[in-house]
Amino acid sequence: MTRTQIITFRLLLVAAFVVIAHLATTPQQYPVIKHISDKANHVLAFYALAFLVDFSFPKTNVGIAKVLGLLTYGLLIEVVQSFIPNRMASLLDVAADGIGIALYRFSLPVLRHVPLLNRRWRVQA
Repeated sequence: MTRTQIITFRLLLVAAFVVIAHLATTPQQYPVIKHISDKANHVLAFYALAFLVDFSFPKTNVGIAKVLGLLTYGLLIEVVQSFIPNRMASLLDVAADGIGIALYRFSLPVLRHVPLLNRRWRVQA
């Protein structure tokens, strides 16, 4: 991957962290998100975050550091939600976050065959 591609993925990762933090802590309900299962939202969000983290730091595999970092972020969101009226902290949400990360990890063999993505795995340092 080129330096420009890595920087682009890192900017997208920061944007995703900000958007997810906003959605998790705002009292405002967004119609599109409201109609999707809460657990499905967690799975999809953390699948996307795992993808972005993996492509933002391509020299390392999806290992314990990346997984624990993402799960810590998910746990922090739940802690913050426990202090927000009309929000509820749930360890099941963190479990759904973990499922999203695991789904990303298990989808890697398929993703490696996608032409636009396979450049990420061509040279592993």
